[in-house]
Amino acid sequence: MLDIKLLRDDPEALRMNLFRRESRIFEDIDPGQDAWADRTIERLVALDRDYLDRLHAQEQLRKHQNENSEAMKQVSALPKEQQASARTTLVEEGKRLRERERDLALETERAQSARDEAWQRVPNLTHPEVPSGATDADNRVLKSVGSPRDFTSEGFSPRDHLDVAESLDLVDFAAGAKVAGQKFYYLKREAVLLDLALQYYALSIAAKHGFTLHITPDLARAEVLQGLGFNPRGESTQVYSVADSDLCLVGTAEITLGGMLVDTILEYERLPLLLAGLSHCFRTEAGAAGKESRGLYRVHQFTKVELFAFTEGELSASEAMHARLLAIEEEIFHGLGIPYRVVDIASGDLGGPAYRKYDIEAWLPGRGEYGEVTSTSNCTDYQARRLKIRHRLPEEGGKKTKNKLVHMLNGTAIACSRALVAIFENYQQSDGSVVVPELLRGVVGTSVISRT
Repeated sequence: MLDIKLLRDDPEALRMNLFRRESRIFEDIDPGQDAWADRTIERLVALDRDYLDRLHAQEQLRKHQNENSEAMKQVSALPKEQQASARTTLVEEGKRLRERERDLALETERAQSARDEAWQRVPNLTHPEVPSGATDADNRVLKSVGSPRDFTSEGFSPRDHLDVAESLDLVDFAAGAKVAGQKFYYLKREAVLLDLALQYYALSIAAKHGFTLHITPDLARAEVLQGLGFNPRGESTQVYSVADSDLCLVGTAEITLGGMLVDTILEYERLPLLLAGLSHCFRTEAGAAGKESRGLYRVHQFTKVELFAFTEGELSASEAMHARLLAIEEEIFHGLGIPYRVVDIASGDLGGPAYRKYDIEAWLPGRGEYGEVTSTSNCTDYQARRLKIRHRLPEEGGKKTKNKLVHMLNGTAIACSRALVAIFENYQQSDGSVVVPELLRGVVGTSVISRT
């Protein structure tokens, strides 16, 4: 979440950011109204003021309690005939103040809870170069790499990945639906080895770039998800929750890698701290529909290798790391020989924690368009503030300096299901077979997958 000082010191900057992101955090403020962002800021300021007023009332109450205690000490200095009455009055006043203290503590707690619940829904600030808008058409294409294959010159039309995979008996959605429901599936035969090859390939590149490898838990506490900006509960959530517990199935290893250092102070010398995590990912994909949801492209469970970085709390450091994560993602897809483009995501589609996000979109000939296969986000100190992850600063002139919030970044090294989509569609052959990308053949054990 953001520093609450921003609301108090520069509400106009916050208003402009909400407007640019089209972030409507209060459902009862009609988005069709003029100046809905103004009304949002007014609501936030009122909630914060209510909390601050009650804090001030607590301070005044403590002052009165101290005065009452001091007056009690002076009772013995009064004439004897006045002492009993004065003591009784002060005792009654002390009792009243204690009762008010309890009531005010509850009121303050409720006011803070209401303020914080709203404030945590306020998104991160936005990089000034991020394009404005909220649709795919508003995204900015930064570059394209590789040329889409000309299937016409080869004498056939490309099929989509599901047709290719099912014809080769590589995937079984019908059995998955029987066992776990729609959008669950079985990978079969060479697809299993291809999935494992993608994992190994991505992990080896991450290790080459200095990332410490992890296999992470598939579960995390709801408070960790909330700290990272995910919504673990409610109708709009994409998170599976475990009944009768505070645990959730993770949708990305960003959650488990980012949560490793909750309430930690890192030594400056450890930064940047680079982690890579292999995990299963579970997403409800509520409301997903259309051709993007067909087959493996949008499913409830898949395997992913995630890159995660903690940097010093300076924008220059996290922006440099963001470029580094993107370069690694590009290296992975360039090595697979799949045409792709890099997209700067528009402000209205960033997601709450992201200051800036880049997507890699692979060319998918079966669909005849590009589709997202990876993303990388710079979340600055937005996640670190709630998770209380800080770093020490070098001493200045022998004097200790104040600890600073780290910046946190994440990036997809490989989302196996979507990489499989890209491979099946780009490497399909006219006879129905699929050529295996050269870098993956050592694990798969063959150069061509065919129905034999």
